[in-house]
Amino acid sequence: MTKNFLLAFIGGSGVNQFEDLKNQKWINVKTPWGPPSDRILSVNVNNNKVLFLPRHGRSHIYNPSEINYRANIYALKKLGATDIISLSSCGSLKENLSPGTFVLVDQFIDKTILRKKTFFEEGIVAHVSMANPTSKLLRDACEEVLQKLEIKHQNKGTYIAMEGPQFSTKAESESYRKQKIDVIGMTNMPEAKLAREAEIRYATVAMVTDYDCWYSQHDDVDVEQIIKTLNKNSNNAKSLVRNIINILPKYIEDYPKDPAENILDKSIITPQQNWNKKTKKKLDIILKRYLEKH
Repeated sequence: MTKNFLLAFIGGSGVNQFEDLKNQKWINVKTPWGPPSDRILSVNVNNNKVLFLPRHGRSHIYNPSEINYRANIYALKKLGATDIISLSSCGSLKENLSPGTFVLVDQFIDKTILRKKTFFEEGIVAHVSMANPTSKLLRDACEEVLQKLEIKHQNKGTYIAMEGPQFSTKAESESYRKQKIDVIGMTNMPEAKLAREAEIRYATVAMVTDYDCWYSQHDDVDVEQIIKTLNKNSNNAKSLVRNIINILPKYIEDYPKDPAENILDKSIITPQQNWNKKTKKKLDIILKRYLEKH
């Protein structure tokens, strides 16, 4: 029997507008870290409830450094999300990853410097492993759908998260290429770290919009071309959303338990008798499974 699951997507405004889907409801969620980026959309996809969170707000009002990442992940956890797929535009650092390619990220390099990156502070300390930061279960499920839809993709790749909101210099771009990094973006860290702390399976579908500035013809790309690629990526992402819900139960049933599912069992350092009571209450939803076991 397949375990219960609730799939959530975090992405841009173009990927949460599904006029044809049933039972659409925008939900206000309160969190101890303030409001998330926007209300969360609950919809019915093939008779399954699915959640969507516009990462930058529906009107794109938050730059990458302003996003309340902790509130976003906590809000999805509060609504019962067991799985998160991030749908994120990115720049390519490799010539074979042309605009329109979807990269199923398996590694990150976090170069962000201005963001709150943990739930565990103020009297409760945890050190979770990020050795394998994304869910193989979700990556492989995404790949099956992308193959079926004949969408160009690559399973596995390294994503470097920069602070932004400015883009790279050519020197930075060339440096990343020498490190054999695949794509560059601004938002998936600390999102992946917080999802891991919240014991939520997480995957990134990085959708290439253009080449980063290392590319010799970078300055020749016009806005019209970029918009065309964005629209194509958005439509392909929507197709992924509509199809993955049908096959995900099979992967959840067949795959071994994901490391994220019980990561706190071996990550919390502070003895329970020394926990700060206010922090414990603040983390009640994240700590619920852990406390039931311990």
